[in-house]
Amino acid sequence: MAEKNNIILIGMPGAGKSTLGVVAAKMLGMDFLDADLLIQSQMDSTLHKIIDAMGPDGFLQVENRVLGDVDCQNTVVSTGGSAVYSSEAMKHLASIGTVVYLKVSLEELEGRLGSLHERGVVMREGMGNNLAALYHERVPLYEAYADITVDTEGMSTREAAEALVAALG
Repeated sequence: MAEKNNIILIGMPGAGKSTLGVVAAKMLGMDFLDADLLIQSQMDSTLHKIIDAMGPDGFLQVENRVLGDVDCQNTVVSTGGSAVYSSEAMKHLASIGTVVYLKVSLEELEGRLGSLHERGVVMREGMGNNLAALYHERVPLYEAYADITVDTEGMSTREAAEALVAALG
């Protein structure tokens, strides 16, 4: 069993998991792994092309497999926003690291995000294809899986990274 010395970032698309993750990793002297890029590399395609080809459920199966195989040490891991749909992957990630939910309001996300489709955001069947529906579906999952919640509302990337480092103690 791997040591639990990783930091696992979860949160909505646009919450800053990748951008903030890189900065926090540098501040903490840790490695950085972007799970979305790992999926793209393993599938040799972009996220939105994978979702288009396989559908949301097919993509979630790929994401679950890739996240379930993550084996790293002393690494900040940025997950995709949909990682919380897979309890198996989240149990694995929680077993190898501290899960940190980067909390941002719906209003701030609306200002940050462009096209959800172009970002490769998973919209499940029966959901309204809008950010508010996605937000209200996912926030309770993020809150349930989080060991630590860091509210990054209105912060610059550096301020949010400092808040993350402080929250880790």
